Amino acid sequence: MIPEVGPSRARRLRRLEWSAARSRPVKAALGLVVTAACAAYILWQIDVGRTLHILGHADLGSFFAAVAIMGASVWPMAWRWQQLLRAQGIRDRLAWLVRAYFTAYTAGQVLPTSIGGDAWRIYETHKRHPGRSGPVAGSVLLERALGGVATLALAAIGFALAVGRYDVGGYLWVELAFVVAAALAGFALFSRRARGPLGRVLPLVRRLRVERPLRAAYEGMHAYREHGRLMVGVMLLTLGVQAVRVLAIWLAGRSVGVELSPRPYYVMGPLLFLVMLVPFTINGLAVREAFFVSFLTQLHVSADRAFATGFLFFVVTIALALPGAGIWAWQSLRTASPSVGHG
Repeated sequence: MIPEVGPSRARRLRRLEWSAARSRPVKAALGLVVTAACAAYILWQIDVGRTLHILGHADLGSFFAAVAIMGASVWPMAWRWQQLLRAQGIRDRLAWLVRAYFTAYTAGQVLPTSIGGDAWRIYETHKRHPGRSGPVAGSVLLERALGGVATLALAAIGFALAVGRYDVGGYLWVELAFVVAAALAGFALFSRRARGPLGRVLPLVRRLRVERPLRAAYEGMHAYREHGRLMVGVMLLTLGVQAVRVLAIWLAGRSVGVELSPRPYYVMGPLLFLVMLVPFTINGLAVREAFFVSFLTQLHVSADRAFATGFLFFVVTIALALPGAGIWAWQSLRTASPSVGHG
């Protein structure tokens, strides 16, 4: 195969750069449209004065319990990540991995969707382990995949519990569709038979110039196929962690007077996870709260309390980002200290 030379390659690079530059304002405009539409829906549904009153009288005990659940769940997730890295010959301290999780939560507050935090973990860990970008990215992406599968497993349980008991309309069928899609995605990622069909998308991947990072991540994830016992163990751990984290949403609801059992939240939680992956707004702003209003009002919860639940859960995620912000501030002071001393 004769490599591309001179003018042809330069024209191709210019086209790709022009296409990327053109897509940025389109994406920004789409983000504004989505945010504005969700904000308009929220304002149409709620009474702002009553909602503020509900938030002002929130039960702080339930709120801090939700924060405690989310914060405590970082340690088992960091341990899970440690085991996945170790299986690929990468050893790191649990304390540093916990720190990476907290700083990723902080990064996720200003980057689009929860995936932004994953990108931050990959970046920081790659700096500590140069030359191991594939296994590092594979471990983080596998964690994300395991979290999605565990969440959708809970969705399947929630689906079974909700049929005939809770009237949440089309949400149940959307959830079922995602459960099926997750099973197909798992086959595509870990089955050797899927390599042939996946090879058909290589021309597109090469045209987009992302073959190298995608191949490294795919190979990094596929390598875990040989670690069956580890995969079963971390999957069970992930399922347990996700089941407990859903209770944080329930507690956010209880703190603003939503009198529902945890059961419907096991239908809602997996869908919230998927909503938070929508890449058009920073940290799911407005999209998350609109989802809470849309879902909970179908369970006869007032729109004001539904919005208050979503907003309070957002505050829980902000609280989870505070340790990472403190770590960044401390690192900045330590870095600045020698310069100040020499001044």
